[in-house]
Amino acid sequence: MKRTVLIFLLACLTQQAAAQHDTDIIRCVSDVSADSIANYIETLTRFHTRHNLSSQTHPERGIGAASRWLYGKVSGWIPVSGGRLSVEKISYPAGGPGTRMDRQVELTNIMAVLRGTGPGEILLLAHYDSRVNDNGDSTSFAPGANDNGSGVACLLESIRLLAARPLPATVRFLFLSGEEHGLLGAAAMARMASEQGWDVTAVINYDMIGNTRASDTDHCDNTRTRVFSTEGPSRELARYIKETGEAYVDNMTITLIYRNDRYGRGGDHSPFLAAGYPAVRICEFHENYDRTHQLVREENGTLYGDLPPGVDCEYVRKNTGINLAAVMNLSKAPAAPAKVKMNTQVLSNYTELEWEPSPGPVAGYHVLLRETHAPVWEKRIFVTGNRARIPYSKDNYYFGVSAIGTEGHQSLVCPVDQ
Repeated sequence: MKRTVLIFLLACLTQQAAAQHDTDIIRCVSDVSADSIANYIETLTRFHTRHNLSSQTHPERGIGAASRWLYGKVSGWIPVSGGRLSVEKISYPAGGPGTRMDRQVELTNIMAVLRGTGPGEILLLAHYDSRVNDNGDSTSFAPGANDNGSGVACLLESIRLLAARPLPATVRFLFLSGEEHGLLGAAAMARMASEQGWDVTAVINYDMIGNTRASDTDHCDNTRTRVFSTEGPSRELARYIKETGEAYVDNMTITLIYRNDRYGRGGDHSPFLAAGYPAVRICEFHENYDRTHQLVREENGTLYGDLPPGVDCEYVRKNTGINLAAVMNLSKAPAAPAKVKMNTQVLSNYTELEWEPSPGPVAGYHVLLRETHAPVWEKRIFVTGNRARIPYSKDNYYFGVSAIGTEGHQSLVCPVDQ
């Protein structure tokens, strides 16, 4: 039995190494450009404000000009995609009496779709609207460099790098309006996803991923980022992002935050979570409240406002690398196994597991273990069938199973169905 377990563990290490050294992913992550990210953010701030009640028709200012620029920017990458990339404007009504906007308007989401060769869809979110502290002020300078120019820049750079790289899964990039007035654009897209039956595997929201210095405490760190998630499938998605991101992006630690979002605030992943999709938010580790939603000004030597100098583009580059590593791994991986069952009828220090095989070709499965107090999976054992009997007590561990593709890419984990 000792020799069998050793073989399992050696096979596990081989499979894990393969998943962490996909040369295409390595090249893609290394190609992320901090200069390109800085250019995207600088352009977004030139629209003066992207408030949801700002001008829809002005050629250079307001949310209308910003949406047209996003549409045109994405369209420019269609030729290199071989016809796989498309982009469209999706309008929806918002505002009016009794809402956070005093009049009804038609807002626009920009959806870029990079069609895959197989099943599954990954949704990437970033809102592009901005505001200052007065929720109804639609004319003051609201540059929104970090909130959320940084998230928009992450998605744009990801499209630039993925457009010429065919992937098995479809990736939808959703540039959302309406976030600052109640997650309106995200709610409209979550309804569309449900009504049209999108085959959603994961939803990842990038919102404020560029600040590295905290207000008040002045703590500074560009080596940590946060993933917010609720218990269940979203938590497994967060663990997956941590594992793949840290495998491919140097000098970056991904901290799992076991709550949906920060206190008193929310993000565009929440409407998707409410619609039943695995959805998480990636956000900077330190926030600067002297910048977020502040009027641009200087008081007592302190500069307020969300301006480009407050964004660490190298930090956004690393967060974009995390996105690419997670998306490419997940796209190339098989579907997760389903209905993992544990035999609880037999008293034994072995644990017996069985699951429904993943569709399509797989090299095998990882049985994952973690002690009941552990936040991430700690051990993995490679097996080739759809059942396992392993020398770990079910009283001491949580278990899950993931599928391993023929090139070593690991699926999301399906935990034991208790």
